Amino acid sequence: MKILIYGLNYAPELTGTGKYTAEMAALLTSRGHEVRVVCAPPYYPEWRVAEGYAGWRYRRETRDGVELWRAPLWVPSRPSGVKRMLHLATFAASSLPLLAWQALWRPDAVMLIAPTLMCAPGALALARMTGASAWLHIQDYEVDAAFELGLLKSSRAARVARWVERALLRRFDAVSSITRQMSSRAAAKGVDRSRVVCLPNWVDVSAVFPLARASEYRSLLGIPAGQKVVLYSGNMGAKQGIETLADAAASLARRTDITFVFCGSGAAKESLFERCAGLTNCIFMPLQPAERLNELLNLADIHVLPQRADAADLMMPSKLTGMLASGRATVAMARRGTALYEAVAPRGVVVPPDNVKALATAIMALASDPARRAALGKAARSYAERALSPESTLRTFEERLAMLSRKSRGRRVKRAAPSFAAGPSSAAVLRHGKPATAEDAAPE
Repeated sequence: MKILIYGLNYAPELTGTGKYTAEMAALLTSRGHEVRVVCAPPYYPEWRVAEGYAGWRYRRETRDGVELWRAPLWVPSRPSGVKRMLHLATFAASSLPLLAWQALWRPDAVMLIAPTLMCAPGALALARMTGASAWLHIQDYEVDAAFELGLLKSSRAARVARWVERALLRRFDAVSSITRQMSSRAAAKGVDRSRVVCLPNWVDVSAVFPLARASEYRSLLGIPAGQKVVLYSGNMGAKQGIETLADAAASLARRTDITFVFCGSGAAKESLFERCAGLTNCIFMPLQPAERLNELLNLADIHVLPQRADAADLMMPSKLTGMLASGRATVAMARRGTALYEAVAPRGVVVPPDNVKALATAIMALASDPARRAALGKAARSYAERALSPESTLRTFEERLAMLSRKSRGRRVKRAAPSFAAGPSSAAVLRHGKPATAEDAAPE
C-alpha cells in the first residue's frame, strides 16, 4: 500500500511526536508498504534547527528506507502562543507544493499527524484529489491545549478555533489517537464513532530493558553507588508542569542520599535551571543520543513524570513507554480517571497534579524502600512487554486502512467510469448500443 505521512516532526528528533512518527514510517516500510513523508527539518525540543539542516530551504532524503521531503519553516527561539501559531502556519504553507508533487504518486492513504491541524486542509485536498483515504492521527489536542493551558487567551478566538477544529475532524475518513480518553474526545467533537480508532504509542522492549548492572551514567556524572537517582528525561515544555520537580528537589535538599537528574531541552528549561540554582542535589544534562537511551533510563532509581492538571487527556507523555520498559519505579502526577493515571497506577505511584508535598513524600518513601521499587519496576516491565508492543498498534492500523482503501478504490473506479444516468448528456454518449455521433449529440 502507498502511504503518505504528513506531519511537522520527524527523526532525528529524539522526543515527542517525531520519534513515534519516524518509528511508524520505518515499521510500515519493513512490513512491505511504500511510505513517503512530508515533514519539517528537525528542531524539537531545542526550538533550534538541528546542525546539518536549514530552516529556509526544501530538502529530500532517505532515512531507514523511507523517502522524506522536508519543507522550510520559521522556528522562534522563544516560543509564545502567537509565535507558535506563526511557526505552524509557515510549515502548513511551505509544505503545500510538496503535497501537490505527491499527487503524481497517487497515494492510497494520506495520514496527517497532529499537531498541526493547520495542515488538515492540504491533507484533505490531496486525499480527495487522488481518491485516497484521509486519516488524522492525534498525538496532541493542540487547540484545547493552547487555550486550556493559557498559551492563547481570547475567548472569541477559542470559539472560532474549536468550530474550525470540529469541521475539519469530521471530514477525515478515520481519526485516531493514542489513548481511550483521547479517542473519546474526538467523538465528543463530532466525529462519528465508527471512524474513531485508538492507536496507542509503543516501545521496543528489545531496545529498552532493565540492565543487570549500574548505568554508565552514574560514573560519568560522579553519582555514588548508594545514591538514589530521581530522573526526568524528555521535553521541558509548558505542558509538563516541570516546575513542580524543582520545588520537590528544594524540599528534599536535606536528603543527602537523593539526587535529581534533569535530562532534556525545551522552552521551560531555562526557567527550571533558574529555579534549581543553588540546589546541590540537582544535575542537568542535554538530550542524549538515541543509542544511549537505555543506558540513560537505567540511571534512574525513580522516574518522575509531572503533568499539569489542565493538560489531562489533551496529550499523553511520550516518555512514559520507555520509563515503564526500563523496569524502574515511576512516580507520576495525574488525576484519577485520566489515561496517565490508568497507565501508571497499577504499576507505579500516582500523586495529584501540582501537589509538591505529595510528590516529595512519594519520592522519599520509594527512596527508602528498595523492595517496593523492585516490585513496581518488575510490574512496569511486564506491562510494557505485554501491552506496549508496536505489533498490535500497527495491525489495527493496517486492518482499518485496508478497509478504507477498498472504499477509496471504489470511489476511484466510480469516478473514472462513464455515466449512463438518464438525461440528454447520457443520450449523447450511447444511442442504440452504438457510439453517438455529432449529429446525435445535437439538441432535437
